[in-house]
Amino acid sequence: MATVIRAVLPSYSETEVSGSTKERGLRGKLNKVVLAYSGGLDTSVIVPWLRENYGCDVVCFTADVGQGLKELEGLEKKAKASGASQLVVKDLKEEFVKDYIFPCLRAGAIYERKYLLGTSMARPVIAKAMVDVAKEVGADAVAHGCTGKGNDQVRFELTFFALNPKLNVVAPWREWDITGREDAIEYAKKHNVPVPVTKKSIYSRDGNLWHLSHEGDILEDPENEPKKDMFMLTVDPEDAPNEPEYVDIGIISGIPVSVNGKNLSPASLLDHLNQIGGRHGIGRVDMVENRLVGMKSRGVYETPGGTILFAAARELESLTLDRETMQVKDSLALKYAELVYAGRWFDPLRESMDSFMEEISKTTTGSVTLKLYKGSITVTSRKSPYSLYRQDISSFESGDVYDQADAAGFIRLYGLPIRVRAMLDS
Repeated sequence: MATVIRAVLPSYSETEVSGSTKERGLRGKLNKVVLAYSGGLDTSVIVPWLRENYGCDVVCFTADVGQGLKELEGLEKKAKASGASQLVVKDLKEEFVKDYIFPCLRAGAIYERKYLLGTSMARPVIAKAMVDVAKEVGADAVAHGCTGKGNDQVRFELTFFALNPKLNVVAPWREWDITGREDAIEYAKKHNVPVPVTKKSIYSRDGNLWHLSHEGDILEDPENEPKKDMFMLTVDPEDAPNEPEYVDIGIISGIPVSVNGKNLSPASLLDHLNQIGGRHGIGRVDMVENRLVGMKSRGVYETPGGTILFAAARELESLTLDRETMQVKDSLALKYAELVYAGRWFDPLRESMDSFMEEISKTTTGSVTLKLYKGSITVTSRKSPYSLYRQDISSFESGDVYDQADAAGFIRLYGLPIRVRAMLDS
């Protein structure tokens, strides 16, 4: 269960920010709005914009999904300066990893061959918490700062629809006249909102405990190689240690539980693997993907711990899943990933597929040892008490279970359609 880190109830004067919460705004009237808040320029401007346009009380909400303590610094002061009546910060890291990341890992969900769904998985856990906060504070609406071109607007709003369809949803980027950073700064000054004095990155980034994404600037041209100083979670594989590091991952029923024999909580386990993988340059992905809204976009992702876990899970499944089950699982994993990417986490289809993944993973228990070296992962050992691998059967030596002479009849029957076609052609 998510814990509340801090709930702040600052007092402020109605004259500090234009637009009284007691009157109808320029676009209508809402009572109270819960805003997904980061403290950056966009969300700082959204607070007075909501009050001015909807005459509402604004409750800022920030989710800690592992983006780092630096991102959470000074939020109370910023929210108060922007005119928010309340700031709620919740620690969602354990819930995020346990209830969202690990099910995707167990399902083998990868979008378009490369993307490990870092942002896609984070949005529903944040949106769900917003719905909970809306209920706690008696809000009749929720708002987000997602643009009208991206995937996140869909992910937030589908979660709102699924968990409380009665909530009003406000998406300022689809309504206001602000078109860029300069417009936002001008609006902030006009409404006496301090502009966050942070150095603006040339990249658009999204980070959490699972990954860090990079978009924009030179990355918008797929011909450009990413700059070396862009990466933040992983060292350049060329600069990684010259000695490999071995890491042992313990898994029970498809879910990671330990690293090098030490049991860890979901969030602690992932954080530990991020550090290990990061120093060996593990988990860098550069891809052009198809956004849900139709356009293509280029992104570079760093997912060190997640890449290690995916490698371990797949290697263990090579022991514990039979051919037919593995093929069905892999085919469903594509659909599972598509549903998560499209924001349909609370869709009954994904939930039903998750039940299937949980059932077939009951015997995916054991451990896998991986060798990490300069950006690469190599499996060196895999073992499971439920292993379907039998050395007495697979050995080239003769055994009692498998009689090699039986293969002749099998091949003749298996190849019968091919023989019949050849006879017809001749």
